[in-house]
Amino acid sequence: MSLRWRLLAAGAAALILALGLAAAGLAQLFATHVERRAVAELSVHLDQVMSGLERRDGALVLARPPADPRFAQPYGGLYWQVAAGEALLRSRSLWDHELALPDDALRDGEAHVHRIPGPEAAGLLSLERTVALPERLGGGPARATVAMTAAEIDSATRAFVTDMAPYLALLLLVLVGAQWVQVSVGLAPLRHVGARVSALRRDRAARMGANWPREVQPLASELDGLLAERDADVASARARAGDLAHGLKTPLQALLGEAGRLRAQGEDTAAAGIEEVAGAMRAHVERELARARTAARARAARADAAEVARRVVGVLKRTPDGDRLDWVCDMPDGLSLAIDEADLAEALGALAENAARHARARVTLTARAGEKTAAQICVADDGPGLPPARLAAMTARGARADEGGQGSGLGLTIAAEIARAAGGDLSLRNTTPGLSACLTLPVA
Repeated sequence: MSLRWRLLAAGAAALILALGLAAAGLAQLFATHVERRAVAELSVHLDQVMSGLERRDGALVLARPPADPRFAQPYGGLYWQVAAGEALLRSRSLWDHELALPDDALRDGEAHVHRIPGPEAAGLLSLERTVALPERLGGGPARATVAMTAAEIDSATRAFVTDMAPYLALLLLVLVGAQWVQVSVGLAPLRHVGARVSALRRDRAARMGANWPREVQPLASELDGLLAERDADVASARARAGDLAHGLKTPLQALLGEAGRLRAQGEDTAAAGIEEVAGAMRAHVERELARARTAARARAARADAAEVARRVVGVLKRTPDGDRLDWVCDMPDGLSLAIDEADLAEALGALAENAARHARARVTLTARAGEKTAAQICVADDGPGLPPARLAAMTARGARADEGGQGSGLGLTIAAEIARAAGGDLSLRNTTPGLSACLTLPVA
């Protein structure tokens, strides 16, 4: 999962949890508020019950019952009950039911709120109070209770939650959208980091720079330090390779001088052997110098594929192998590659020279644009080709198609190294007839 989706998933989960807890808390607060209002209403009814008590014919009666009609309707949802000594007065709504009050002690005038069972197994919210009756009512303590169906409170709470749910869902969507914007803005520098690294890879930028947020700046600074160390290592390695190649030139010149002296003394065979070895070593040294120069060139280098190919063909036509062949150069004009002209000429020259050595009558050079960022240049001959098992090993250093032929066996290796240094590759495949060697190179 991407970093963006991880943050969004974690944030959405936190929002759902937070809104769920908020909904539960609001529902509980609403239920408490409704219950408080219900208790206040019961307190009014209880005062009406206590104020309506009278004594008639020696018996305690409720002469003025509360006005709410639910007290007179059986199981109407509102109930009152007064217990004074042996007397038990009940509302008509209780019918034959007696409120089962908890066994607790109340001081005079003290009120308690309880949840008790009611008629038809309905839960009730009750408010009870104990008062001392005056002498005109017979005296002694009286325990008065007023109750209402708790289902009304629960129903009001459920209705509140039901009405609140759509707004909470809308709030969740708004908060998730805001989080999406926040994550997008917060992760934007990481996209810029990827773009800058891509620019570094393509040599369109030299360093990451310093214009980054505080959290990203350490990463950019470390990358710049790594790039600086890499450049220093490359420069040092290039210098060492150049020094080594230049250091070998002097001994090679001495060997050629010694070969000249042997030839002057009439030892032509020994002189030819030394000159051949020294010539091969000189070619290797020149190629290593070319490698060092290639490493120093940036990707800003440009080369016209058709123009370089025509120059290479023009040179090879003057060689013994090239003069006997028919050369076909089928390349579109204007195909610009991100490689130095000298490097492209050396790679194409190595492939074309190898093709001329094995071709029977024709060598064909073609180019085509492949993907948007790459092109392919192929050099094909009409020779015998190669066994399929040897194709993969042909770009190894010193590998040769004809083990008995001349040459150092470095042509394909050098072409592959040049292509890879430019960000491309070399591939070989058998055709009908012959062998096709294709360079894949980045388009400028």
